[in-house]
Amino acid sequence: MNLKQMVGIEATKFIEDGMIVGLGTGSTAYYMVEEVGRLIREEGLSITGVTTSNATKEQAEKLGIPLKTIDEVSHVDVTIDGADEISADFQGIKGGGAALLFEKIVATYSNKVIWIVDHSKMVEHLGAFPLPVEVIPYGSQQIMRIFNEKNYHPVLRTNENGEYLRTDSNNYIIDLHLETITDPHALANELDKMVGVVEHGLFLDMVNTVIVGYDDGPRILTPQGQK
Repeated sequence: MNLKQMVGIEATKFIEDGMIVGLGTGSTAYYMVEEVGRLIREEGLSITGVTTSNATKEQAEKLGIPLKTIDEVSHVDVTIDGADEISADFQGIKGGGAALLFEKIVATYSNKVIWIVDHSKMVEHLGAFPLPVEVIPYGSQQIMRIFNEKNYHPVLRTNENGEYLRTDSNNYIIDLHLETITDPHALANELDKMVGVVEHGLFLDMVNTVIVGYDDGPRILTPQGQK
């Protein structure tokens, strides 16, 4: 069993019968969604899934997981998702899979958020992983200009065909190659105020539990001061 599969399965131990579960996106969350399907199929658990991307929706439908959209539920009991970087103070960067907007919406309405990662994603400070910023196409070159002036080293993300990648909401993603983010909250505030920016990949003060895969097994970490 690989580390991603290990933490994906471990995370499902937090799921209880009757829960509404946010189903994350990405290579680690994939294994969690597979296990949720097994729990429903083999152990008879009653679970409603809320997906964070079209890709996860397709996977969940094939597994027979009952689904609702975020607008069809009053809340989500727990969301389990991957992360691209998690700092020592439990702040995160997400969006390497281009699903940051839906992921943040689902996480915002969740009572509990669990991130599942292998140990390579745990870092002292955020920033080595490029920070994704989702922008609407109209005016995107102006945002690129501003990011260049700020020396944020922006790159418009492209797909395998060399075309500008489109998110599930038909937006573009600009990846900021910052190396180190010294003040994530200040940067998040700056990006939040930029016209044309739909969302960014800084997931701050959002996570309740982090499950980290190591060769000797999973470790469950919780930010200090959280219940």
